[in-house]
Amino acid sequence: MMGDEGARRAEARRRDAALPDRDWSELPNGVTRSWHSAPSGRLAMISAGDPAAPRVVLVPGVTGSKEDFILMMPLLADAGYRVESFDMAGQYESAEAGPENVTPPRRSYDHDLFVDDLISVLEAGPGPAHLLGYSFAGTVSQLATVRRPELVASLTLLSCPPESGQGFRGVKRLGPFTGLATGRVGAALMIWGVRRNFTKVPPGRLAFVRHRFGFTRRQSVRDIISLMKRAPDAVAELASSGLPMLIAVGEHDLWPTSLHRAFADSLGARLVIYPTGHSPCETTPYELVLDLLTLYNER
Repeated sequence: MMGDEGARRAEARRRDAALPDRDWSELPNGVTRSWHSAPSGRLAMISAGDPAAPRVVLVPGVTGSKEDFILMMPLLADAGYRVESFDMAGQYESAEAGPENVTPPRRSYDHDLFVDDLISVLEAGPGPAHLLGYSFAGTVSQLATVRRPELVASLTLLSCPPESGQGFRGVKRLGPFTGLATGRVGAALMIWGVRRNFTKVPPGRLAFVRHRFGFTRRQSVRDIISLMKRAPDAVAELASSGLPMLIAVGEHDLWPTSLHRAFADSLGARLVIYPTGHSPCETTPYELVLDLLTLYNER
């Protein structure tokens, strides 16, 4: 007989499989827009849930946006959390945030810019927050956690590059060739691939992805691709932190499951694998939220 946990997971998978296509520019009921003043400039935010409730901060990756989490946010708010997400500097509605705005001004987006912005978001609310970093934002979230551990209640790394240094070297099939491409070339290839819809996302999703490319600053994408080729190693500090951690990935992610498993083992984190690709927040939100709530109860 299936236990309670098995029944909940089966129901989450049933709901994920039944997700319809949608207009991703429309926010669900109860999700509101705002702005956050960060060191690099104004960051576009969305939020849901009681402002006095425990916080969850969801950070999207390169060429992504806060809307990547709109299927998850009502679920987490209904479970009793205050949920917040924002566009990183240079991305979508935060396109005007950038290195020219920091003190002193800089020429390029760098790890410190993104980490400082994230820390300012975490500092803006009460208590430590449950932090989730998606893809490149997983690296940023690791660095912010190491720098300011008192601001983080738990850490989830969603489809995060599992290796430091040249983080693309382990990518399936293309990994051995990625060291030859500059940030400019890598950014151009990424945007071209997404626009051509090689991952076969539904029409509503594709329309929104193409729409936000009209806002995202190309320099930010080029600089981030370059940063992903020299990612700092935060494993030792995180492994010794005692912080509850989760590695969440799709079985068809860009990086092989074996690398994600080794990464989780090195951190002492739990690994969960979903029947999807690089974007479980969009394609398996019910099952992902189920695992997040389990993690949050460990605190």
